Amino acid sequence: MSQVSIEIPGDFILGAAASAWQTEGWSGKKQGQDSYLDLWYRHDRHVWHNGYGPSVATDFINRYPEDVALMKQSGVSHYRTSINWARFLTDYEQGVVDEDYAAYIDALLDEMKRQGVEPMLCLEHYELPGCLLEKYGGWNAKRVVELFVLYARRVFERFGAKVARWFTFNEPVVVQTRVYLDAIRWPYEQNTTKWMQWNHHKNLATASVVQLFRQMNCAGSIGVILNPEVTYPRSSAPHDRRAAELYDLFYNRVFLDPAIKGEYPAELLALLKKHEVNFAWTPEEMALIRDNTVDEVGINLYYPHRVKAPSRAWHSATPFHPAMYYEHFELPGRRMNKSRGWEILPKIVYDMGLRMRDEYGNIPWFIAENGMGVEDEARFKNAAGEIQDDYRIEFIREHLYWALKAVEAGANCRGYMLWAFTDNLSPMNAFKNRYGLIEIDLDNRRNRRQKKSARWFRALSDSRRLLLTLDDENK
Repeated sequence: MSQVSIEIPGDFILGAAASAWQTEGWSGKKQGQDSYLDLWYRHDRHVWHNGYGPSVATDFINRYPEDVALMKQSGVSHYRTSINWARFLTDYEQGVVDEDYAAYIDALLDEMKRQGVEPMLCLEHYELPGCLLEKYGGWNAKRVVELFVLYARRVFERFGAKVARWFTFNEPVVVQTRVYLDAIRWPYEQNTTKWMQWNHHKNLATASVVQLFRQMNCAGSIGVILNPEVTYPRSSAPHDRRAAELYDLFYNRVFLDPAIKGEYPAELLALLKKHEVNFAWTPEEMALIRDNTVDEVGINLYYPHRVKAPSRAWHSATPFHPAMYYEHFELPGRRMNKSRGWEILPKIVYDMGLRMRDEYGNIPWFIAENGMGVEDEARFKNAAGEIQDDYRIEFIREHLYWALKAVEAGANCRGYMLWAFTDNLSPMNAFKNRYGLIEIDLDNRRNRRQKKSARWFRALSDSRRLLLTLDDENK
């Protein structure tokens, strides 16, 4: 065992992230402003843990002055959240701004500036207006791309002078994968063509907003937040390696390549054509994607993904699913977060960093989300009532170590952002697993309390030095 001390570069972000729908609640929300998540909760409340959903969330919309002060107190230099598209407008076709919600965003940005916390804003974090899902089928329709660009224009007009770091989407692959590929979330429709159409239109939307951002001469940068899963084959055998390559192709490169390289992988398009996944696209759209790549990428990293070659035949009556090319594999003896059911492998940060360096032109990127959700954290309270979340401190410390090692190896990693600043709800799991530096008391949401990790994060931010005990295998 050895003690390691690593200096954190002065321009390396130590921040935290959340989203509008997971924090704000419905206070002040007007009729017709439901997002996709709100509709899901209304239709399917029973699948959300203990019935908790976005109706109250953490009540950030009313508590933001206190929460921003806690950010500063906890050493958070940057805070990434989203603007709720469904709430920002009252007329999505005409781009009519909800002045009450816009005033709240203005006040939030002013408070962050006053406290010295840098805002980073995402335009869509699953907050597709519900009426656009009902009217157009959501991102299945190119009309929604046009409406998203109109929404972005209104946002840039209002807040472009106050925010320097913008992002189009957070995890744009997730909703349609859960709904149309796996059919495990409302409205439960297995339709691979819709899945790919949503993917394409979100890629097109990112490129279109990048183009708009530059045409408007907005200051700062425009990027996207992706969640590529660092994928490892079960073995070095060709069939397992091929399974990992194909998993990566369908779930990771489908967004990484258009955003950064301006094109879809040729093999992806060939396989989709082979399996009659005939999504609509035009040469003009492909040219727009080619010519409007992002300035930077945020990458959400939580766990490794392991696959092996499939051992069973694909049922002929089942619509095409990429899973015909792989099976999930669980590594024996893996280290686990048992609350979440996820493997813990901090080195994924380093491996992703080298991939960004070697395969994606070493574009500026940062860890946009990384964190540890743990169930029933009250069992770790000390006599003073503070949660002693040493497991979270260790999780952050190890992942940050590998991020800094990636920087030493030449990766253009610009920062680390924790998920999340406070405990907040997640789809279905709601508040079951807690992620925050700050505890939220669900019985009285006025109560916020720092966990031990918040005090540790402040010390880390002040010292700009990471101390870590490593065994020989992890050096």
